[in-house]
Amino acid sequence: MASLLTPYLSFNGNARDALEFYRDVFGGELDITTFGSLGHPDTPEADLVMHGRLETAAGFTMMGADTPPGMTFAPAAGITMMLSGDDTETLHASWAKLAEGGIVGTDLAKQVWGDEYGDLVDRFGTPWGFNISAGGE
Repeated sequence: MASLLTPYLSFNGNARDALEFYRDVFGGELDITTFGSLGHPDTPEADLVMHGRLETAAGFTMMGADTPPGMTFAPAAGITMMLSGDDTETLHASWAKLAEGGIVGTDLAKQVWGDEYGDLVDRFGTPWGFNISAGGE
């Protein structure tokens, strides 16, 4: 198997909601394992996500988990989930869904280099950037 680089996002008790939201945005198969299902059924973190994995038909993978009690949650900083391509319709639809309830930093619009670019932070605190190639339909 070749090496893979996969983003692993941390959440503060809302990983299930976030991962289900990303599945709704991008499609694909979502697998969620809770702390309770791995031998901790009677603890306060039983329903928290220990490990979640979204595999999309587009070929990318996202992973995420809740920060368990006793560990410090730190929101995403210094990193952006970047989506690029020329499938204008799909990327515009993903942008619109991610922007719902989020904060748009740069409107998705044509830039001086000819492509469309925009960035936002979704309602779960994850930063996103989009670059849609000028040759897209």
